[in-house]
This record gives sequence, C-alpha cells and structure tokens, in this order.
Amino acid sequence: MLLGFTPLEWVALAGYELLLFAGLFFLIGSMDDIAVDLVWLWLKLTGKAEMETVDRAALRGRPLSGRAAVMIPAWREAEVIGATVSHALEAWPQDDLRIYVGCYRNDPATVSAAIAAAGGNPRVRLVVHGRDGPSSKADCLNRIYAALCEDERRSGVRARIVLLHDAEDMVDPAALPLLDRALAQAEFVQLPVLPQVQPDSRWIAGHYCDEFAESHGKAMVVREALGAGLPAAGVGCAFSRDALERIALRTGRPEAPFAGESLTEDYELGLKIGALGGKSRFLRIRGQDGQLVATRAFFPGTLNEAVRQKTRWIHGIAFQGWDRLGWEGSLVERWMRLRDRRGPLAGLVLASGYLFFLIITFLWLTSLLGWVDMPKPGAMLQVILLVNVASFLWRAAWRFAFTTQEYGVVEGFAAILRIPFANVITIIAGRRALAAYLRSLNGHAPVWDKTEHRSHPAILKGAVSR
Repeated sequence: MLLGFTPLEWVALAGYELLLFAGLFFLIGSMDDIAVDLVWLWLKLTGKAEMETVDRAALRGRPLSGRAAVMIPAWREAEVIGATVSHALEAWPQDDLRIYVGCYRNDPATVSAAIAAAGGNPRVRLVVHGRDGPSSKADCLNRIYAALCEDERRSGVRARIVLLHDAEDMVDPAALPLLDRALAQAEFVQLPVLPQVQPDSRWIAGHYCDEFAESHGKAMVVREALGAGLPAAGVGCAFSRDALERIALRTGRPEAPFAGESLTEDYELGLKIGALGGKSRFLRIRGQDGQLVATRAFFPGTLNEAVRQKTRWIHGIAFQGWDRLGWEGSLVERWMRLRDRRGPLAGLVLASGYLFFLIITFLWLTSLLGWVDMPKPGAMLQVILLVNVASFLWRAAWRFAFTTQEYGVVEGFAAILRIPFANVITIIAGRRALAAYLRSLNGHAPVWDKTEHRSHPAILKGAVSR
C-alpha cells in the first residue's frame, strides 16, 4: 500500500481526476454550443432565419450578369473529374460560364479524363501546371487563377465572379444563377455542402452528413447573423473578381490570391474578405421540391481517409489559423475563431473521457470481485456528471433534428449512434494534426494530402439534375 491506498484505489482516484478534467471541459464546450443554439432559436422565432424558396425550373439556364469562372484543382482525380465536368456543363448551360480544370503535367490520366469530358466544349479550359504534382491545393488554384488573368488580358473580357469547386462535386443547377444574383450585394457567398449518404459506409461517411447538416444548418446561419467572418468551404463558394484581386495585391503577388503555404486556403480566404470589410453571405435556399440548393459530394468512407481529411482540417484551421490569422476582430469574431480552433482540445478531452470510461469499467468489474471498494464521487463531480449527461442529450437532440431535416428520420436516429465514431475520428486526427504541426515548425512544408475519390453521385443510378 502507498500512502494508505492500494494500487487499484489509486487507479480509481486517478480515474475520478480524469473525469473531473474531462467533465469541466465538456461543460465549457456545452455552454459554447448552447449559446449558438439559443441564438439560432432566437433567429427562428423572430423570423430572421427564414429560408427562401425558389422555382428550380425557372432558374435553370438563367443568363448571368457577367462571366463566371469555376476553378477546379485536380490531382489524381481521373475517376471523378469527368463526371464533375460533364454534369456541370449540363447543369449550367449559360454561355458566360468558363470551367477551369487545373491538372499536373505528371498526371496524364486526370488530364485525359478532363479532355474527354469537355468534348471540345469551348466553355472548358484545361490548365496544366508546369511542375510535378502534388504541390498544394492553393498552389494549383493560383496556377488556375494566373490562367484566368491571362485569358482576361487576351479576350478583353473580365470575369465577374469566381467559383471554387472540388473535383468530386456535383453542382446544383440552381446554384449558379443564385450565386450570380447574391454577388450583386456581396463579395463572398457560400452555399451549403450536402454530403451524400453511402450505404456501404453508414458509420464513417455518414458522420459527415450529420456534421454538415448541423454546421451549415445552424452554425453558419448564426455566424452571418452576428456579423462574424464566414469561412469558405472550398466548394460551392463564389467570390467577386475584384475581391480576389484586392487580396492578391495585398499579398504582393498579383496573380496568387490563395495562400500556398496553408492547408486550408479556402477557410482563410473567406475570413480575409470579412477582415477587409467585404460583405459575406451564407445562402441557404430550398427549391420548391423541398431539396436544399447545395453542393453534393461523397465524403471519405474509410477510417484512414476520414482521419487524413480531418487531420488536414484541424492542422490548417486550428494550428495554422492561430499562427496566420491570429485573434483579430470583434468579440464575436474571436468567439467564432475560438470555436473553429477547438479541434485539438476537443480531441484531448474526448480521449480523456473515453479513457475514464475504460478505467471505470475495469474498476466496476474488480469491485464485483471484491478487490476494490469504489470511492463515491464528491458532490461537485456528481453535479458535473449530471449536467454533462443532460447536455449530451441536448446535443443528441439537435444532431437528430438537423440530420432528419436533410436526410430523413432513419438517418436522424443513425446520427445519434454515429456520435462515438465521429469522436474517435476527432481524437485520432487531433493527435496527428499536432504531430504534423510540430513537424512543420521544424521546416517540413505541408503537402496536399488529399482524399482519394472513387465514385461520384452524378453517375450513380437514379442521380438526376435537380
């Protein structure tokens, strides 16, 4: 015995200390989330979060008020880039559309797939990077932007808006005319992202459906209402051409508005526009068919791929964001940046909570054998436990509601069951993001550790243009 306690009793005491640490931070995080929930409820009750409903058929093919350039960076996307390009050409028949597909010289498969999908359509412009890939997504975007600038000089026609999309996206036919309209009064507009259900990856890919349904159904709505900067998702986002030019000039690189050293250049770009006083909008609109006007895509379906993607997001948003963007802005802006950057801490707290669960399960089993008397938790710890249980039920209800709204009641119940899967991914990704950030401090430049895409919603049986 050590200081009057047996080894198992020490394990029990350590477990309760771990619970106190995790419980306090869970409580702080819950208060943060509930504050956002209450703001959203106030917006709904006051009618300030009402959604517009549009006639998709009336919008389809509506002429644009100027040229729209869609920039799609692609590295090893031969399996999906063709479907993305061909579907976009069909969904958006406007003459003023130009689709720029950025490829690398050492990726002939993607180049060939893009050329085949374009079919000689003059609205598609293939841009082949003069260096071997992959460099970074931002570097590829800057190469596309330089090609856009060159085309503008040659033709004398300047683009009015620039859209960002990924190589696996299925665009919404109503999106382009709505973005064109919204940019008459804004410099950056973001559409919702709607991950598609994958029956063969219900628990891994499915958690993206839950997270985006809540984030793009509530958190982004609250950010806009409070006047905070809106982060760009990198897909379904449109920028005024003038805004991109101003950002490029501020960096001292007239043809490079995207931060080549950042892993989340899209997130950073959206916040920069807000910091410079540009107006940003989150455009949440439904068609008369009840479907959200959004960008649809398949998200990673395996644990390894999901962890890789979340690692890149946490590294870029939390660690690089802290370094590169700091804590400038109003109190609301700083609150939202704190929410964005809580990924590493969330991973640590979740890991502590799950470790306590394992410890308490072990101790419960040993107590049944009479090996240890379980110490009774103190009054404060009991209160923290009760409040955290209540907050978990609150969070689960919100997750169920938003997922059900977009995917139906079956997926709504599945969203509750998927919470542990999402937590495990966050724990692993948080640890890997910290390791990657520490390596970057030693001079290791971040690379485009992109997700592999093997399927596209537009080519599945039953996929139709909406």
